[in-house]
Amino acid sequence: MDLKSKIRVIEDFPEKGISFKDITTLIKDKDAFSQAVNLIVDDLKGMDIDYIAGPEARGFLLGTAVAYALGVGFIPVRKPGKLPGKTISHEYKLEYGSNTLEIHEDAIEKGKKVAIVDDLLATGGTVSSVAKLIESIGGEVVALEFLIELEFLNGRNKLEKYHVNSLVKYDK
Repeated sequence: MDLKSKIRVIEDFPEKGISFKDITTLIKDKDAFSQAVNLIVDDLKGMDIDYIAGPEARGFLLGTAVAYALGVGFIPVRKPGKLPGKTISHEYKLEYGSNTLEIHEDAIEKGKKVAIVDDLLATGGTVSSVAKLIESIGGEVVALEFLIELEFLNGRNKLEKYHVNSLVKYDK
């Protein structure tokens, strides 16, 4: 199945000049959603993953399904003020602004292997921030998995020390 054909593109959202890739049309299609999750799971098999981490909010959608399929735990990475325990935070730049993410200080035991799963690799800012948070509390980031990659933004260049996999690529 062509997963790209299941993704709706909305121009000028959330602001003029942005071409938003809407995955709600893919995840509502049971076959497309299942295929996407299975492709990510297949890429992670054999890496001895302990946890999947996913940034709010679309990383939750894919990440929890992947964690369930692999039989591992899921670590949510959230916007400030959303996690109830003691957290650490990291601010980063987006392709159209900035954001801050937080993780519980005790979310991952030292040396545990983590794969980060998110919907989109654009400039690499979000996933780099998540990786820094995980590594700062002792986790080992072993893979970065994305449904979509915007190749023209060259986000992959910031992530050379990691295994990076994306299922659907846009070159413009």
